[in-house]
Amino acid sequence: MITCEGLVKIYKSDELEVVALQGLNLHVREGEMMAIIGNSGSGKSTLLNILGGLDRPSAGSVGVGPWDLLKITDDQLVSYKRETVGFIWQNNARNLLPYLSALENVEMPMMLSAKFDRAYAKQLLEWVGLKERMHNKLHQLSGGEQQRVAIAISLSNRPKLLLADEPTGSVDTRTSDMIMDIFRRLNRELGITIVIVTHDLSLASKVDRVVAIRDGLTSTEFIKRNPNLDDNFEPGSAQETVHEEYAVVDRAGRLQIPKAYLTALQITDKASLEFDGERIIISPPKSLEG
Repeated sequence: MITCEGLVKIYKSDELEVVALQGLNLHVREGEMMAIIGNSGSGKSTLLNILGGLDRPSAGSVGVGPWDLLKITDDQLVSYKRETVGFIWQNNARNLLPYLSALENVEMPMMLSAKFDRAYAKQLLEWVGLKERMHNKLHQLSGGEQQRVAIAISLSNRPKLLLADEPTGSVDTRTSDMIMDIFRRLNRELGITIVIVTHDLSLASKVDRVVAIRDGLTSTEFIKRNPNLDDNFEPGSAQETVHEEYAVVDRAGRLQIPKAYLTALQITDKASLEFDGERIIISPPKSLEG
């Protein structure tokens, strides 16, 4: 569904040049539900804006389904945003029109793309648990309810890819769990691919895979073991939330090692590598004596 190879994004002004993405690699399978984590300034929101068609890449390659987002024309970009991708912002004000009801908010994107379908709009609000609240104005809805309206809006044009930027960042834990449950149900029942950008590590147990971004590069990947493939799996056991950690190797064979590991080994600019036939062993440089 998503393929990024050597993705670069550079922001330029008269006196300043900022490299937000420095050759990032990312692959997301169709129907996957995954999260991208990273600190502020790591490049995760820049990546989401590029995938959402809100920003243009500077170099490298980035594809979503059949679309090449590096070469896409402005007219094609409009079609891409209308037909392929749905977007959820952390700030509700960017999703919602305050003077409309919840139902009217969901119907608005349908009107703009000439795909008005009131029955589907109502169904979306039922899916997010707002069947009894669909005719309420936004000021009559809580923050969590407004965010659920935003999820319904993002699905109004039946996108194949759903992008969510910190969707649980402004709600309490209970509402956060409810929103993640909604994402999981949509992922399973509709088969929609979902990419969530967050700084919340606790979401790792609620998605299939987590990719960590640091300094504009993919650094570490955590893949959840699928309990359904394990004959010894027992529901509710600790195994249900186990993630395996992987370092990411790019096409040039470069391996980005987590900084915590390098610090623990006191490795700065050079490392010693050994291959014992099965494993690559990384250690501090051996001193050159004699």
